[in-house]
Amino acid sequence: MSLSTRLLIGGLLGLAALYVFWFYVEPVAMAIFAGPALLLAALCWNGGNRPAFWAGLLALGWFSHGVMVSWSRPEDRQLANIEILLSLVVVLAASLPGLRARFSKR
Repeated sequence: MSLSTRLLIGGLLGLAALYVFWFYVEPVAMAIFAGPALLLAALCWNGGNRPAFWAGLLALGWFSHGVMVSWSRPEDRQLANIEILLSLVVVLAASLPGLRARFSKR
């Protein structure tokens, strides 16, 4: 398993853990946020590029959610900043193989 895949799985599991902690009193919100992250982490574990693509795509939405919450709810700012950081880790890890292929010496 490559470093980018391990980083991607770690970021997705970190996001899922964050959402479980954040939305523990709201099970529907917890399932909506943590469910896709857990599913994509499991699919990335088996390999393939398609789950990594979808993880990167969903991470852009998670990033936007974190920015919105960070600006609008000061009481949740720390959790939102962690969400922003983890979503950036997921985007970077999902993009790393393509960046390596694009900028590697031929």
